Amino acid sequence: MPVDRLLPTPESEELLALVTEIARDELKPRASADEEAENFPRDLFTLIGKSGLLGLPYSERWGGAEQPYEVYLQALEEIASAWMSVGVGLSVHTMSCYALAHYGAEEQQDRWLPDMLGGSLLGAYALSETHAGSDAAALSTRARLAEDEYVVNGTKAWITHAGVADFYTTMVRTSDDGGHGISCLLVDSSTPGLSAAPRERKMGLTGSPTAQMLFEDARVPADRLIGGEGSGLKIALSSLSSGRLGIAACAVGLAQAALDEAVEYAKGRTQFGRPIADFQGLEFLLADMAATVESARATYLDAARRRDRGLDFQRQSSIAKLVATDGAMKVTTDAVQVLGGAGYTRDFPVERYMREAKVPQIFEGTNQIQRMVIARSLKNA
Repeated sequence: MPVDRLLPTPESEELLALVTEIARDELKPRASADEEAENFPRDLFTLIGKSGLLGLPYSERWGGAEQPYEVYLQALEEIASAWMSVGVGLSVHTMSCYALAHYGAEEQQDRWLPDMLGGSLLGAYALSETHAGSDAAALSTRARLAEDEYVVNGTKAWITHAGVADFYTTMVRTSDDGGHGISCLLVDSSTPGLSAAPRERKMGLTGSPTAQMLFEDARVPADRLIGGEGSGLKIALSSLSSGRLGIAACAVGLAQAALDEAVEYAKGRTQFGRPIADFQGLEFLLADMAATVESARATYLDAARRRDRGLDFQRQSSIAKLVATDGAMKVTTDAVQVLGGAGYTRDFPVERYMREAKVPQIFEGTNQIQRMVIARSLKNA
């Protein structure tokens, strides 16, 4: 069922109509088969890039659409409702552009952002390491300045788009000064010494490649340093605050898709002479699912509107990520229950939705970390 949205302008309504059409006609028909085959749909990222959707929240000066986050996130939700791997990929790409767009020098922005936002390049965000996930300040991938190049050694873990991205926004250690010793490099995929390990074998989002990225004396030109040495952790944490809203929107899209599937099935499945949707046990379950989806949507939109107005939104971002991803896990699980035995088969997409709902509770900061951020904000208020 189409979502009843309150959009701020006629232009944004036209944009969402375009996104809905692309999601319905190009993404959804391919999602199940490509996920089953673990195919990465690079052609679809090219398509949405040419449609102007890879740079929605960024300046028109560099080829972006200059849309408020309130609009960008609802577009992202529509894409994720059709195909979660593509939604997450768009969110990751948007976050990968954040460092350059917000902290880069003007010359760097003019040089690289047009291609990054225009659809010809796809990004990845390389922060996590095997022993530095939630504790980002503990990362150990090291970059040593040698004349006009940084020589980078180390391993990044759990990188979305590993091996298929064109650039990697990478956090590296340039000194031993703890969190103050981390810097940000914009690494081209053709960099000598950079390679991807074999893909992780995941329970969900199998159409989206995730792997380690290996830096072995990788030589990165010094002019690809973003924001100055020592600025990397600040850039990373700022990026994540916005990136969490992207994941929240994706989770709501996934939950909406599960709700739609459950409602449709319940209206068509007959037991004891009437549709199962007429039984109170199912009515209450569907009602709770709808309440969860709409509450999560309202939560991420509130955070987005605060961001658009230049207000602090870190706590609201963490709340949105927590509420939306926990909600998606519950709604997708309940959707399997509504379909009964059919929901446990691959003849229907709800089992895939349930598998895909797990990882949003983990990436962009686990939901346990979100609770820490929220609690710390309350104590420091």
